[in-house]
Amino acid sequence: MSRPVRAEFPPPSLITTTSDLAALCERLRRERFVTVDTEFMRERTYWPELCLVQLASDTDVAVVDALAPGLDLASLGELLADPAVEKVFHAARQDIEIFVLRFGAVPSPLFDTQVAAMVAGFGDQVGYDALVSALTGSRIDKAHRFSDWSARPLSPAQIAYAAADVTHLRRVYERLRARLEKEGRLDWVKEEMALLCDPATYHPDPEHLWERLHPRTSNRRILGTLKAIAAWREHEAQRANIPRNRMLKDEILVEIAAIAPETPEALARARGVTRGFAEGRMGASLLAAIAEARAIPDSELPLPPAGRDHPRPSPALVSLLKVLLAAQCEQHHVAPKLVATSDDIDRLALEEAPAIPTLQGWRNDVFGRDAMALKAGHIALGVAGRHIRLIRTEPPEQPASPPVPPA
Repeated sequence: MSRPVRAEFPPPSLITTTSDLAALCERLRRERFVTVDTEFMRERTYWPELCLVQLASDTDVAVVDALAPGLDLASLGELLADPAVEKVFHAARQDIEIFVLRFGAVPSPLFDTQVAAMVAGFGDQVGYDALVSALTGSRIDKAHRFSDWSARPLSPAQIAYAAADVTHLRRVYERLRARLEKEGRLDWVKEEMALLCDPATYHPDPEHLWERLHPRTSNRRILGTLKAIAAWREHEAQRANIPRNRMLKDEILVEIAAIAPETPEALARARGVTRGFAEGRMGASLLAAIAEARAIPDSELPLPPAGRDHPRPSPALVSLLKVLLAAQCEQHHVAPKLVATSDDIDRLALEEAPAIPTLQGWRNDVFGRDAMALKAGHIALGVAGRHIRLIRTEPPEQPASPPVPPA
């Protein structure tokens, strides 16, 4: 069970009217920061259905019933846009997507405690339960984690569970922020928040979704068909408000691109496609998208994903760089994922001076500079007790120039 929320937090209030929400948001706009969370349903829909918004300050803890009849959320949008109030989330991406869809803007200013925890050395994508336990000693009651948040009425236990997330989050934020401020790492967090703060993050371009399917082919005609039908699926899923994979799974989409059927009969022979789908409106629409892709000139077909035909780096050098990365991140108490991705490591191993974030700013200080020195033979790796240590070596001596013969 969860420990009791600290005494100064009032019992949570359930907000169901526009006037009560406006009064709450007016009070919260006088705060330095507000913790925010949401509960939503998305299993059966393309667009997330917002059910609850939880908000907490030192004097208010509220659960906003977003499904309450006649509730206008405009005042919440104004609070989320207020530049004087920092909005604190944990693992904010899906919450922010909901608010971008609802209000047309990313909440600002923004602080994500999951990102901050990675900067502070709690590992890659640390879970909220683990972070609460590590920083506050509390334990999260998981009894209502899989509630149907769209069902009404809400029980008192559901309301208390939803509210606990934002009260625990206040203490997590305060302790994380103090730790990062002491270590001079708040700017690191701001840099990592750039992707979350970019509205384009929440509006993926359907014309590029095919790249996420990782097609195992360099055939540009197949790739052109895959690009067309991946965009088709996205638009149709949005229109029908159903999850894209419920319409057609990724692997089925890749197979359809490979066979490029021209008739309902041929489409129905694709694995996972029913005759009813193939002969219905959706099948006809999909076949039309395939026909349009078939007419694309060869010169306009997409190129294979970057890196497919590139030389592979030395596995030994990649392994050595990964050891160095782990060692440096252990020393600096920062999650390796923030410093360098697998693609960054591959490029470091392959290229002389790749243009990657790893060789810029604080990442360069933590790892990039030493990675380049390791490649140049200016450092070696050794073991001291239970830790990896860096051994500085002298640059290789240049051979002496041959004597100049006398004239």
